[in-house]
Amino acid sequence: MLQKKTALITGAGSGIGEATTLLFARSGASVMLADMDMAGAERVLAEVKKNGGKGAVVKADVSNPKDCEHMVAETVKQFGRLDIAVNNAGIGGPQAMIGDYPIDGWDKVISINLSGVFYGMRYQIPAMLKNKSGSIINMASILAKVGFPSSGAYVAAKHGVIGLTENAALEYATQGIRVNAVGPGFIKTPLLDQNLKKEEMEGIAALHPMKRMGTPEEVAELVLWLASEKSSFVTGSYYNVDGGYLAQ
Repeated sequence: MLQKKTALITGAGSGIGEATTLLFARSGASVMLADMDMAGAERVLAEVKKNGGKGAVVKADVSNPKDCEHMVAETVKQFGRLDIAVNNAGIGGPQAMIGDYPIDGWDKVISINLSGVFYGMRYQIPAMLKNKSGSIINMASILAKVGFPSSGAYVAAKHGVIGLTENAALEYATQGIRVNAVGPGFIKTPLLDQNLKKEEMEGIAALHPMKRMGTPEEVAELVLWLASEKSSFVTGSYYNVDGGYLAQ
């Protein structure tokens, strides 16, 4: 499905980024794994290569514009072009009411979850324009559409990702570049396993009509479709993969 394509995935060392990387590689793409966690990225790259895929890793803090410029340049240097970008890296941030929300926490969440998507596209789009084609998938959230108490920074950032996605889609619609967003519900990742107790996990699962959390692989399948030519008439869209959460 992605033969002869090159994809850049941020936050590729775990969770949704890892699942997307592995699925892209199995689908024929060369993959550039960008992450701050080099051990995680190298682990995923080893899995890619074990299965016959082609890839490389680059260290990148998406809240740093220079790092975003570098990760795109390294992708083009290694593989000759950039066809697909998945701006997936993100953090949850502090849990606090708006009136008590720590300023440094707000700044960090916005810089990674929103500015990081802008910085990524800022350098990904010029690289794709050289090919006159490309697909960008920005990782939003169900919280890009609704509020969630004590998560003000995360909610604001993800709402911003939707607006940024729609604007970029309009700007480049006639130049061969498609830009879409994905909104996962609560996804069962190692990070949740490490930080939540069993009863907390059960409570989160119960928020979804399907009464379970999603898996990274389920999100990756949607990302793959948006990255491929099968979604050639899709741009400026937001697709939730949330077990019915937003239908409530």
